[in-house]
Amino acid sequence: MITISHHGGNVINTPVNAIQSRLFQDAQAAALDQLERHAVGYGADFPDDTATDGVYRPRRAPGFPEGANVGWTTGFWTGMGWLAHELSGRSVFRQWAQSHHPSFASRVALHTDLDHHDLGFLYGPSVAAFGITGEGRHRELALGAAQVLARRFLPAAGVIQAWGRIGDRSDQRDQGRIIIDTLMNLPLLHWASAQTGDARYGDAARSHLARTLALLLRPDGSSAHSCHIDLHTGEALRISTVQGHGSDSCWARGQAWGVYGLALNHRHAPEQGALDAACRMADHLLAHLPEDGVCQWDLALDWRGGEQRDSSASAIAVCGLLELAEQLPPGAHSRHYRETALHMLQGLAAGCAAPPGPGRGLLLHGVYSFPEGRGVDEANLWGDYYYLEALARVNAGWRSYWSGGMAAQSRHAAA
Repeated sequence: MITISHHGGNVINTPVNAIQSRLFQDAQAAALDQLERHAVGYGADFPDDTATDGVYRPRRAPGFPEGANVGWTTGFWTGMGWLAHELSGRSVFRQWAQSHHPSFASRVALHTDLDHHDLGFLYGPSVAAFGITGEGRHRELALGAAQVLARRFLPAAGVIQAWGRIGDRSDQRDQGRIIIDTLMNLPLLHWASAQTGDARYGDAARSHLARTLALLLRPDGSSAHSCHIDLHTGEALRISTVQGHGSDSCWARGQAWGVYGLALNHRHAPEQGALDAACRMADHLLAHLPEDGVCQWDLALDWRGGEQRDSSASAIAVCGLLELAEQLPPGAHSRHYRETALHMLQGLAAGCAAPPGPGRGLLLHGVYSFPEGRGVDEANLWGDYYYLEALARVNAGWRSYWSGGMAAQSRHAAA
């Protein structure tokens, strides 16, 4: 039995057997080599959300030049650069990630495509960059992003609206709508509150968390994707989905966002019961997990029927389970989540790792939106990022940027 941990700080014991240890180390090395190809090939530009026929193409969006920083997923691309730098010390990754700063700064300054909740996904890498470099520009950028996210909070409803312009009366579909994914973006508000001493950031995050627990988490531990809320009274109007099989099903990636997001939020708001809720969500996910640990795209569907898998949901869930296991008291419960996470990561590394090559992603068999036919059975940026994060957690004892991370250990590190 081998125990791998990071150097200093809170040591995280992650026992892996010899076969897993070699597999995970080799997988990380292959991922870093592939990311170096991306760093050289893309520079300051960005690829699409998902690969097409196994290969990433330059990002295209109406009204923007090819490769522009637009959309909700570009932070995962930059995040892989910072994470790869932390894991390897290679300056090429630091330079690559730094080259993205001007476009992220421009997005905040011009409010470019930021009428949505995904500010934590986009600007979490700025928090990492601040921890690694100590440069104030990264801190200021992340704080600017937190302000944009905080403006999406609707006091009367007590929630952060997921999509659409706030107060846009022409958009009846998304006004007052919350989604399970937002749990992953709340740590940006908690971080901003700690950085500035302004409690309003954290208060908004706590309010949204409470309403999410009440409206999107079901008694059996499954989750709804979305809920529409009356803007004035806060009354729940209806449950819906965009990417799940149905409004009453359990979209796998949403379930994974919930497990991980609740575990992260528990660090900042331990009084709200998020850890217990994360355990219930984790138990539901694991009860519906295929034998190899790679999720079907919706957990309400029987994987034995040949349903499309979503490797990205499993990659997110692995990180969430490891985060959850770290916060639970030592014992059988914590050990169960950790061992299951390792089994799932083994399934990803053995069965979903992409072959090397120009433009290829890190993780095959992901899904963007099955109902819409988008990015089905392809690599995608979030799947690649959380796969790399999962390997970093196991191989190097990496911890989330929202809880210190290796960045806190390497502050002001030399390039």
